[in-house]
Amino acid sequence: MTELPENKPIKILLVEDNPGDVRLIVESLRESRVIASMVVAKDGVEALEILQSPPSYEGEPRPDLILLDLNLPRMDGREFLEVIKNSPEFKHIPVVILTISSAKDDIVRAYKHHVDCFITKPVDPGQFINILEAIDNFQFSIEQGEDING
Repeated sequence: MTELPENKPIKILLVEDNPGDVRLIVESLRESRVIASMVVAKDGVEALEILQSPPSYEGEPRPDLILLDLNLPRMDGREFLEVIKNSPEFKHIPVVILTISSAKDDIVRAYKHHVDCFITKPVDPGQFINILEAIDNFQFSIEQGEDING
């Protein structure tokens, strides 16, 4: 069994079409204690292309985590979530919805498709750092659970 480095960066696929939100998330990630690499897709179609074409994702077969907005062009986050959670190949990748929507229908639909977490985007940029650190702790818990149960 190969030992993983303690501070191994998590690979994040961010599916977000708003350049301001992408910039805010990237800057918040830099300011947080989270060690991560990030690839950005502007919609669900591009995100699927990234997932299905490992070399375009820095040679890695899968992200460790997907941060997903719901309101996207071409293929929105709801459709993307349904596709990946119905795919044996991708359904085990943790997905965190990070969206402006707080509609009950969106929340219920997301959890029906086995989303791992639903977060409404904060208005305060400082709150993004807290969210990213909470996501990092969540990811660490998943990895520890896999090691214990694996």
